[in-house]
Amino acid sequence: MMARKNRKKKSKDSSHIIATNRKASHDYFLEDRYEAGIVLSGWEVKSMRDNRANLKESYISAKGGELFLVGSHVSPGATTSTHDIVNPTRSRKLLLHRMEINRLIGAVERKGYSLIPTQLYWSNGKVKLAFALAKGKKQYDKRESIKARDIERDQARESSSYR
Repeated sequence: MMARKNRKKKSKDSSHIIATNRKASHDYFLEDRYEAGIVLSGWEVKSMRDNRANLKESYISAKGGELFLVGSHVSPGATTSTHDIVNPTRSRKLLLHRMEINRLIGAVERKGYSLIPTQLYWSNGKVKLAFALAKGKKQYDKRESIKARDIERDQARESSSYR
């Protein structure tokens, strides 16, 4: 009789994360979160395996009824062939259902929201992009967020010191 292996579900731990956009939650109110596939070429996938991607100052725009990741940077690796035309900051198409795309484009056009990428990660051997429907923060909103975070940290520190 063969023994069964205990298989645990893999979670999105730090080993699967390729890149994060840390400034997103600082500059925007992140409301609804979504996940999309992304169209990549071979050298981009190899570079992402080496964590050579960056989401700083990237955003998602709509062109012709499709969504594209604009401004992200994927550095070519040392093994990239010389006959490939390499553009590290090219626009990359996002893969979503038509209904989701229409809903997101409508929110961006009518309500003044933005689509901001928050994380790039591996899921079942495929690269996925987590992004959020977001509204921009004003300077005073950022100060309030910092103040609330400091108060929360102080309360946690006080409660842990009484134990």
